[in-house]
Amino acid sequence: MQNFRNYYTILGVTRDATIEEIKQSYRRLARKYHPDLNPGDREAEEKFKDLGEAYEVLADAEKRAQYDQYSRFWNKSGFQEVASRVKNWGGRNGSRDDMDYGQYRDFNSFVDQLLNRRTEKGNGTADRDPYRPGTTKKSYTVPRANAAPRSSSRPVNPRHAEAELTVPLERAYTGGRERIRLEDGRSLEVQMPAGMLTGQKIRLKGQGVNGGDLYLTITVSPHDFFRIEGADLYCQIPITPTEAVLGGPIEVPTLDGQVKMMIPPGVRSGQRLRLGGKGYPIEGERGDQIVEVQIVSPRDLTPPERELYEKLRQMESFNPRAHLL
Repeated sequence: MQNFRNYYTILGVTRDATIEEIKQSYRRLARKYHPDLNPGDREAEEKFKDLGEAYEVLADAEKRAQYDQYSRFWNKSGFQEVASRVKNWGGRNGSRDDMDYGQYRDFNSFVDQLLNRRTEKGNGTADRDPYRPGTTKKSYTVPRANAAPRSSSRPVNPRHAEAELTVPLERAYTGGRERIRLEDGRSLEVQMPAGMLTGQKIRLKGQGVNGGDLYLTITVSPHDFFRIEGADLYCQIPITPTEAVLGGPIEVPTLDGQVKMMIPPGVRSGQRLRLGGKGYPIEGERGDQIVEVQIVSPRDLTPPERELYEKLRQMESFNPRAHLL
């Protein structure tokens, strides 16, 4: 019985820790020791797997109660005899169980039974090393820190899970393949659809709990230039007084890149112009881009520019305040 592992010590929590404290500690340590962040570090890899096993037990009230009861007498002399006499104990969650600890020849056998893990032929030891050459496992996932733990054995009782993902507007518009990192430390490459909207859910088949599905709730982050309203995109574009008076073509940013737009002569500040078909795609239909004109006066004039503006003031006949007289 020299292989006993103190799961509370592994997760850095006390025996009376709440489930929320266990989750928080697991999230922090799982990120620290994740193999993706420690390539080639065997010690970190082993630590990461121990964290997953510890969390899978302590995050489940029934498994935690069984583990607590087992650890009360595992190191007492005559363990097999003492353990075989323990029956009908009261669990932490108030339930009762009929458990014969004398059937376990070591701690690993107890954990394998507790986590419903398959064992190798005849030796009663779970295949705990998914990274070791020659194992039958193809991948290894750790429990989500905000849901019931996931067993390393064949999926049982699959359940759906949810996560949130924030994407920039440009990425939400184009979609495409993107690698995302989840709260539990997993890194996934997913095909993001084009035209994503805030509140939209994307289903990732088989990426939830025990083989269930994972639903990503999308949030499109605010943009410095564009604002989405329905299928239309709104923006403000600054123009010079000369452009406002004379009109003419200017370049305007769109989600497809720069396009030319004609400014009508005498346009007013705050006037809205429309770029047809340059809005946001929703359900196969694309809206328009609404461009609000903002006339911006120059502050720093060169001497020749100031001279021209002085001449223009002497020559101009337009008086915007004439109706006030």
